[in-house]
Amino acid sequence: MSDSPLAALAPAAVWSAFADLCAIPHPSRHEAAIVALLKRRAEAKGLPAEIDAKGNLIVRKPATKGRETRPGVVLQAHVDMVPQANADTPHDFAADPIRPRVDGDWVAATGTTLGADNGIGAAAMLALIEDDALPHGPLEFLFTVEEEIGLNGARAVAPGVLKGDVLLNLDSEDDSRITIGCAGGRDVVATLPLTRGEPGDAACLDISVKGLRGGHSGLDIHLGHGNAIRILAGILRAAREAAPSLRVSSLQGGSARNAIPREAQARIAVGKAEEAACRAAIAARFAEARAELAHADPGLIVEVERSTPAPVFPAEASAALIRAINACPDGIARLSDTLPGTPETSSNLGVIATAEDGVRITCMVRSSVDSARDALCARIEDAFALAGGRAEFGPAYPGWQPNPEARILGVLSEIHAKGCGAPPEVSTIHAGLECAILGAAYPHWDMASIGPVIRNPHSPDERVEIASVGRFWRLLTGTLAAV
Repeated sequence: MSDSPLAALAPAAVWSAFADLCAIPHPSRHEAAIVALLKRRAEAKGLPAEIDAKGNLIVRKPATKGRETRPGVVLQAHVDMVPQANADTPHDFAADPIRPRVDGDWVAATGTTLGADNGIGAAAMLALIEDDALPHGPLEFLFTVEEEIGLNGARAVAPGVLKGDVLLNLDSEDDSRITIGCAGGRDVVATLPLTRGEPGDAACLDISVKGLRGGHSGLDIHLGHGNAIRILAGILRAAREAAPSLRVSSLQGGSARNAIPREAQARIAVGKAEEAACRAAIAARFAEARAELAHADPGLIVEVERSTPAPVFPAEASAALIRAINACPDGIARLSDTLPGTPETSSNLGVIATAEDGVRITCMVRSSVDSARDALCARIEDAFALAGGRAEFGPAYPGWQPNPEARILGVLSEIHAKGCGAPPEVSTIHAGLECAILGAAYPHWDMASIGPVIRNPHSPDERVEIASVGRFWRLLTGTLAAV
């Protein structure tokens, strides 16, 4: 990677591997090329590597001499990334490489998500595969696919395939923390079947909501960032009160169910006599929303422009659609009773799209309590049922229940304290980790999750702290030597 902006960074083996991964496009469902690269690199070191029916890669590395009887450790990371780009950054995530850059103490991408989630974890595993000097017991490397769209790769890992006793997941995002539990979740996809007709003699307007921070729908849901779809729904409700003739032509917003939407757009038609009142209502609601987000998300922009006439949904159907989106739960539904300040249950109104036959809305619900997860899914279903829609539920996955007595936690805590001069924070997170799925198939495993400092994952503001990658690497290699 001599010509890479990451070439001068340490630890060189990890950053070199990460630069190689950035060069290969790898959004969800497009991981085959990156998996093939990892397989070639493992086989070049003489290690057995196999790809399962789902596309996951398993590599096995024997223990270094004298450590053959140590407990086997499974290292795990996912190879897909969330594809998010700024509106002014044309980027085909299925064809274009990620362009990392050094920005002070951080590495970020150029107008897109970086893929440090979970590319740094995968890069660390590749560095370990290619290292000949570090001491360790028997190792297995599990590279999973399609984590970001439902933990699908982890769901496909069969019991008995992996032989280790310990799972060390490398998908956490703060090197001062060891994660020992996570929320479960479920997707809800609501569809409103609607038919459009001609707008007639009307003023057609395009409304754009943009400039928001976005972020991870689990890790960042408590920060109060604006949801562009939610803001747009509020604007449309205010506009319809001022202009009862308002009819919706199309709604678009968000690009991933697990990312807080940063942008959303609507095309509407109103009676020409109501256009001025409609614009005034939009401006008023924009001012209110900007004031509400002044501290948490101050970059909100709302633009209104005249557009060409386009087919529209009837006024009554448009009103029902707007009410349903406005009523759809979004954000934190309940805080944990046992972990102060930690979300227990939440929903992210993640994606809205218009097709010829209606509108489709995708939400992601998370909770550490299965019954609360299911109750919130039912509320979303009811909101759209009242508007004549229907909802379909994706497969639910459980939370990962913490085990504070896990031996691997003690080893990690000791190595962390020696290296950093202070014990780590031990916590659970309001996000999905593959440990929850894999632990169900391998209930005997000791499990923990670690990682470097990553900020704003699932958004173009994603960045990873350079120094933390070195600390993460030392914690990882020190732990493998001590297990």
